[in-house]
Amino acid sequence: MAKVHVFDHPLIQHKLTYIRDVNTGTKEFRELVDEVATLMAYEITRDLPLQEVDVETPVCMSKSQVLAGKKLGIVPILRAGIGMVDGILKLIPAAKVGHIGLFRDPETLQPHEYFVKLPSDVAEREFILVDPMLATGGTAVEAVNSLKKRGAKNIRFMCLIAAPEGVKVFTEAHPEIDVYIAALDERLNEKGYIVPGLGDAGDRLFGTK
Repeated sequence: MAKVHVFDHPLIQHKLTYIRDVNTGTKEFRELVDEVATLMAYEITRDLPLQEVDVETPVCMSKSQVLAGKKLGIVPILRAGIGMVDGILKLIPAAKVGHIGLFRDPETLQPHEYFVKLPSDVAEREFILVDPMLATGGTAVEAVNSLKKRGAKNIRFMCLIAAPEGVKVFTEAHPEIDVYIAALDERLNEKGYIVPGLGDAGDRLFGTK
């Protein structure tokens, strides 16, 4: 069963407050999202496997630990997910980056895939799927479907803010996938926005309306 990890690190919570603030401008908003993504990447990679190697220090030979060569991939959901990618790459610069684009049908409100570009060795990688918001859950569920259709077997989902409704939808659709969240908010409003949330992440990242 999926585990939902809510990060309570003081630095994450501090920066998230300014991300929420309506008075935070585009430049600062973008920088804060990048910083929180880095801090979350530190937490989400806590259980990566290690292997022992020999290293020569200035004093003597020693046994030490390095990452055990696990292949990682970062997949932002377009467009807002792009704002989290560079922050993660600061810690794991060798990770490959894919992209998934989805649009919502205005009549049915169902998400539909319009763009997918992934590394060629999908089945061998562990993917971190990223999007700032998990609201209704529909887009994230469909993004995972897109990854699975192309052979992905190991996936984690990471977002800044989630609504309980979205978490429920996502974990019921993909019960084997762990979810990593900076904040679990109160609810969705009648327009499908997370309350208290942060507004539209894409518009705030890119300065659009």
